[in-house]
Amino acid sequence: MEKELFTTKPSSSTTKSDEPPQSKSPYAPLAVRMRPTTLQKLVGQKHLLGKGKLLQRIMCADRLQSAILFGPSGTGKTTLGYIIAQVTQSRFEQLNAVKSNASELRKVLDKAKQLRKINPATKTILFVDEFHRFNKAQQDILMPDVEQGDIILLGATTHNPSFSVNGPLLSRSLIFEFKPLDNDDVLTILKEAIHDTHNGFGNLKIDYTDDALRHIVKQASGDARRALNALEIGVLTTESADDGTIYFNKTVAEECVQKKIVYYDHDEDYHYDTISAFIKSMRGSDPDASIYWLAKMLYAGEEPLFIARRIVIFASEDISNADPHALLMATSALQALEFVGMPEGRIILAHAVTYMAAAPKSNASYMAIEEALSDVEHETVEEVPTHLRDKSYPNAKRLERGEGYKYPHNFDGGYVVQKYTQNHKNYYKPSDRGYEKTIKQRLENLKKYRTD
Repeated sequence: MEKELFTTKPSSSTTKSDEPPQSKSPYAPLAVRMRPTTLQKLVGQKHLLGKGKLLQRIMCADRLQSAILFGPSGTGKTTLGYIIAQVTQSRFEQLNAVKSNASELRKVLDKAKQLRKINPATKTILFVDEFHRFNKAQQDILMPDVEQGDIILLGATTHNPSFSVNGPLLSRSLIFEFKPLDNDDVLTILKEAIHDTHNGFGNLKIDYTDDALRHIVKQASGDARRALNALEIGVLTTESADDGTIYFNKTVAEECVQKKIVYYDHDEDYHYDTISAFIKSMRGSDPDASIYWLAKMLYAGEEPLFIARRIVIFASEDISNADPHALLMATSALQALEFVGMPEGRIILAHAVTYMAAAPKSNASYMAIEEALSDVEHETVEEVPTHLRDKSYPNAKRLERGEGYKYPHNFDGGYVVQKYTQNHKNYYKPSDRGYEKTIKQRLENLKKYRTD
């Protein structure tokens, strides 16, 4: 029979550093007061906590292993740690990496080892919030105890652990990615906060409009904490009517959320994932998607020159001779951006991006250099044929350098059959798209004269 999910807190469980999750001060922020204490009340993350999913099964069986929970703010990572504190049969210790140091960390680890010596069956779960704030040395302190099973590490972080967690520690941990909550989930959380009489605003008379809540939801971008903070500001700062009613309309909601926060880092996966989507949208000839990803990067504060440099690379890698003007456009945009600066530079970038997305595509030049580099690396390297060697220096004639070279401009059509490598290989294979089709036809015509 399946174990009942997470309804009581065993007496063996302890918490550390922060206030115990069941003690919710009426003066605490709304987002803290509304934090659920049972798995049934945790909204979202069905890909992890839905029935039959791995994390749900692990928690149901109380067989937690060392794990890293990562994802954007306000998606339930810390809340899940609190829920585990409520229900686990293991000892539970909690640290916040922002406030904790190596000395405090060692105390927790030493205590876990001592208790395990007394009773080998004793398990200690160490929940570390903001885990990415632990530096390499602090993470190394954890390694022996995680390896020997003295503790079960549970780290919560907004950073991709591939960038912020030591490799050996990462290899010994399960990785669970939390996703931004969808709009319906955030809306459910807001309505629950309005009607909850114990921890929310259920004892107040609030007249809210659906479009007001949906505005907060849209601006929150899947962050429940940000949505609840906006709701709290609106409710507590709006003057009530004579009958005590607080009218929470869209105007109030707009004032509570001055500017949407786009979660974005500049040296980790959000940065690389977004620029990847941007490039792939241009490659896929979708100017609308390309402009959207450009807008997201600019809004989030991405370096405009970084974007411009990526466009220059794209012009050669993905367009090349299908439209020879693409590289000119890209380099001109880069120079113009440096000259004009922002915010007007966004127009220059949009100009270049829409051109690149709409241009015919070819990666023939890119594939040609990749194949040639591979041959240089792995095959026998050719010597330069004697007739192609430089003959401009003294004694070159004695060495017969350049002898037998045929100057193409001396022949009709500016072309003459001549060997330029000992073993000719076809690297450049032009496509039938754009101007490259013309190039292909010319090369096909010239091949008629070749004998190699």
